[in-house]
Amino acid sequence: MAQLLDQIEWGQALLPRVANPSWEAEVKRRAGTVSEIDRRVAPSPWVRELCVATTSYRPVAISQRLYNIGSLVTAQENSCRYCYGANRAYMKILGYSESFIKHIEQDATFAELDDKERAFIAFCRSLARSRPRPVKADYDALVALGFAPLAVSEMAMMIALGCFFNRIGILIACPPEHGFERVANSLLGRVMGPVMRVAMSMHKPPQPVMLDAATLAAGPFGTIVAALAGLPGASIFRAGLDGAFASTVLPRSAKALMFAVVARTLGCRISEAEARKLLAVENFSDEEIDAALLTLRTPRLSQRDAQLLPWVRNTVYYQTAAVQKQTAALAVEIGEAALLEAVGVAALANATVRLAMLLE
Repeated sequence: MAQLLDQIEWGQALLPRVANPSWEAEVKRRAGTVSEIDRRVAPSPWVRELCVATTSYRPVAISQRLYNIGSLVTAQENSCRYCYGANRAYMKILGYSESFIKHIEQDATFAELDDKERAFIAFCRSLARSRPRPVKADYDALVALGFAPLAVSEMAMMIALGCFFNRIGILIACPPEHGFERVANSLLGRVMGPVMRVAMSMHKPPQPVMLDAATLAAGPFGTIVAALAGLPGASIFRAGLDGAFASTVLPRSAKALMFAVVARTLGCRISEAEARKLLAVENFSDEEIDAALLTLRTPRLSQRDAQLLPWVRNTVYYQTAAVQKQTAALAVEIGEAALLEAVGVAALANATVRLAMLLE
């Protein structure tokens, strides 16, 4: 059973707030409010863009109800105190009762859920946890229950992006939104809830542009991203991957190896093959890649960047407090700019490899 909110150990923030008025104005326009995470990832253009694109996305193939439940379940399964608390508070503001939320957290079999919703929650937990990852047969089982194929693809995308955002929160130990949580759980929240719901319903964030399959496939991990063809949210993944591998804060080879380590840890042949394509362009031989994945070391990386390989493996399966301590130690060695880049890459690798279940 996943941990409940008050059971999650949480460390001190590893990255400071960074004032960026023009970016904060953009976040308010798109997401309605600026979060703690938005302020702490502001120095990285691609990480901050992927974060706000994730939180402002609105589903097109599944209901908003399923989307809200899935976000809560994914954050709980990943033991992200920041995201779990914020999603829980958001559901309270939306009018979900405390008893309903507790049942979701503790028992997906209660009467207020139908069979399809129970199966959806089980899929969320399974994909977020990935011990082992779901496979195409699990996708087919959801379709057999009556979900449209595009809806199941959007579920997988939503959970994968949730895993990305959760890991950002965890790995930088982002301070929880305590103020929002207090309001949502107070008398004021109950009184003002209807007004806040109206205000939120009036905010219509701009949504991603639909890209065709050929465009989605053009770039790092294109085979995986193209599986989301037909969903506007696919462009979030395409832009995120393009931004991550275009950034020069860390070497491209280090980032490709980080993806390969996550793929190997999760047993995803498709993702590992995609990472190997990128490494081949960097003149890595198959033998060098095999050795790096076996030992988590390679002479092809600098002393600083070589530390990323054992660390990124620990971001796949973890205890929250332990991985935050490991990340704090890494921060001392590589500095804030490289840490933010590394956190973004690790989070995106975990998301992308989970998304690859659509092809397996």
